[in-house]
Amino acid sequence: MSYQSSLWTRTLCAFAIALSLPSAALAADEFAVSAAQMQALGVQLQRLEKPASIPGMTYPARVVLPPSQEYVVSAPLAGVVDQLLVGQNEAVKPGQALLRLVSPELGEQQLKLMEAASRNRLAQRTLQREKQLAAEGIVPDRRAQDAETAAAEDRARLRQAEAALRLAGLDAASIRRVAEGGAMQDALVIRARAGGTVTDIGIKTGQRVQQSDPLVRVADTSKLWLDIQLPVERQSQVTARGGQVNVVGRDTSAVTTSLGTTVSESQTVTLRADVTRGAPLLRPGEFVQVQVAFAGGGEGWPVPVAAVARQGDKAYVFVRTETGFLATPVEVLDSAGQALRVKGTLRPGQQIAITSVIGLKAAWLGKGGGN
Repeated sequence: MSYQSSLWTRTLCAFAIALSLPSAALAADEFAVSAAQMQALGVQLQRLEKPASIPGMTYPARVVLPPSQEYVVSAPLAGVVDQLLVGQNEAVKPGQALLRLVSPELGEQQLKLMEAASRNRLAQRTLQREKQLAAEGIVPDRRAQDAETAAAEDRARLRQAEAALRLAGLDAASIRRVAEGGAMQDALVIRARAGGTVTDIGIKTGQRVQQSDPLVRVADTSKLWLDIQLPVERQSQVTARGGQVNVVGRDTSAVTTSLGTTVSESQTVTLRADVTRGAPLLRPGEFVQVQVAFAGGGEGWPVPVAAVARQGDKAYVFVRTETGFLATPVEVLDSAGQALRVKGTLRPGQQIAITSVIGLKAAWLGKGGGN
């Protein structure tokens, strides 16, 4: 027997059972159905627990890395890449060494620092001597003032030389050692500014680079965005800020933060969401399917689509009573797939029919209900 024939047969049986139901004096929207008749009709029940939301509509989304979560390590000085200390896709910690760069400019800057430090020490000693002589009246105060001005200028040159080496990536201990006349470094170790994953290495060992050339790209994927492609006509169904988003097939969720103001050629707008849970399960650039919760929220009962019967322009669910069922009017708030969220005079603990509703509707209308 074909599927259509089986369905038609079951429908005829449902009407036949409905016509055979006893005509006890009941309220207009309540009708009697025994347990045996329920079994014959194939009625299944679902217990109402508490008002809740239903999974929203499903849309495509792209995983995006926020600009603030990525940085590029550039060459602070011109030189030659002496050694690469990390590999592609390797996780790095803040301050971890990425590569060694041999640069003639590094030696020149260290020499400038040594000279500036030496002049500063001499200027400080001269200032102290001139102040003492001026206090004893041996020299005029003007000489002490000139010495103070010269010491301030030499101190500024020292700070400038130190700042240049800091920008080049030399650590504080090395700068202090050079300033004190210690050994100079022949190579510069370039380190990660923040933790993350090495996503791109743009150079090779032995390659000559110029100042500001990009060397290594590092991304922190602990924070991600979802750019959801939302059809224009669906804008009013979602919450642009604070709405719940779940990634299909992943233990990952997000919260909406903004809705785009421009419409693409495919008539979609971008709904952006911050990933709040499960970011390690996603990869920047991949496409996923997401469920976006409906806007509005409020109290509502999640029920299967098959549980709702239509009569005219009204919707009903059939609530189980001691003797049968009560056709209870409801308002459909939203729908997604095979689920609806309805509002009506329903209570936790009640049971509603979720299958063979067409047979129950025939029994209800056969008793004069639904007027």
